[in-house]
Amino acid sequence: MRWLLLASLVGAMAGTASAGFLVSLEWVTRWREAHPWALALLPVGGLVVGLAYYKLGNRVVKGNNLILDELHRPSATIPLRLVPLVLGGTLVTHLGGGSAGREGTAVQMGAALADQLARWLPRRERRLLLIAGMSAGFASVFGTPLAGAVFGLEVFLLGSVRYEAILPSFLAAVVADVVTRAWGVGHTAYPELAALPLTAAGLGATLLAGVLFGLTARVFATLTHGITQLFGRLPYPPLRPVVGGVLVAATMWALGTMRYAGLGVPVIVEAFQHQLSAQDFTLKLLLTALTLGAGFKGGEVTPLFFIGATLGSALAGLLPLPVALLAGMGFVGVFAGAANTPLACLLMGLELFGTHAGIYLGLACVMAYLCSGHHGIYASQVVGQAKHPLWGRQAGRRLGEL
Repeated sequence: MRWLLLASLVGAMAGTASAGFLVSLEWVTRWREAHPWALALLPVGGLVVGLAYYKLGNRVVKGNNLILDELHRPSATIPLRLVPLVLGGTLVTHLGGGSAGREGTAVQMGAALADQLARWLPRRERRLLLIAGMSAGFASVFGTPLAGAVFGLEVFLLGSVRYEAILPSFLAAVVADVVTRAWGVGHTAYPELAALPLTAAGLGATLLAGVLFGLTARVFATLTHGITQLFGRLPYPPLRPVVGGVLVAATMWALGTMRYAGLGVPVIVEAFQHQLSAQDFTLKLLLTALTLGAGFKGGEVTPLFFIGATLGSALAGLLPLPVALLAGMGFVGVFAGAANTPLACLLMGLELFGTHAGIYLGLACVMAYLCSGHHGIYASQVVGQAKHPLWGRQAGRRLGEL
């Protein structure tokens, strides 16, 4: 009963925060689309974000990695100022046309709000509350309570699921989703994937596609971390997103399109309808890595949906599978590899695209997870169990460092 109350409270707070965030983000996106010249504001927005975090958010600048650090090595309550900082930073990023997502914002807000309740709880129970906050944030921003619940259980310890948090995570995720919808906030509707007979050719194509999704996830994570380190050489942190904003804005101006700005949801939906070119996932990958690596705020997940769906769509000319199925497999597969959360991504695929193509979605997630390596988009993620017995030494070294 105590956890029913605590998890419900976490879910209500996270759901309300996500509802306000999603409404604000929709307004910002509509305004930017109506004013293409807003792209010129991206360097100015970078300065605003950089200064805000430099003056007020030195500790919370790590974002999702701060939450993972607190789960592994508890030190102090997550400052509540993280909520307005990441909310404002994400809206400014999208206002200027930066290529970023939204899950990072929702997860950070959910965890920070939950952690305020943990001040009076034992350390072990604080960990459960943080996991519940992450689950609630993820579930409410995408409308996927099952995926959100498992994401919180799966993300912070690669290869392991912390079942002691299963009740708080599921309760918080379900309540957060219900509360977000109760505020009148909807979510993108994706097409239901049709049933497809299981054939050797189809399964072989799925395994191959999963490998490509995993390698793409690995490239994205490696490139994003590399750009972050490169921009880290600039001695004055507020200048990093300014320089990044100039580069992103100049690239989009040279391309002559805003197709890769913001979330890119219309392009994701388009990927399910007909085959797209390889240019779409390549440019989105590069621009997102540059936007986030330079210090802008938001998240990686929706851009990863974009990258995966357009990659899958592009593969329709090479693999004997329907374009919608390949787009759906890429949608969840690239994210599974980048975040090292195959179970959460499988559940997300079932919640968003229906159950008919579940086996294909599951195989794509598993193969992408196995082929993406032990380093994903979250630098503070710890290896709890190697992805394969032959890789056990690597996992042991990481745990030894912890």
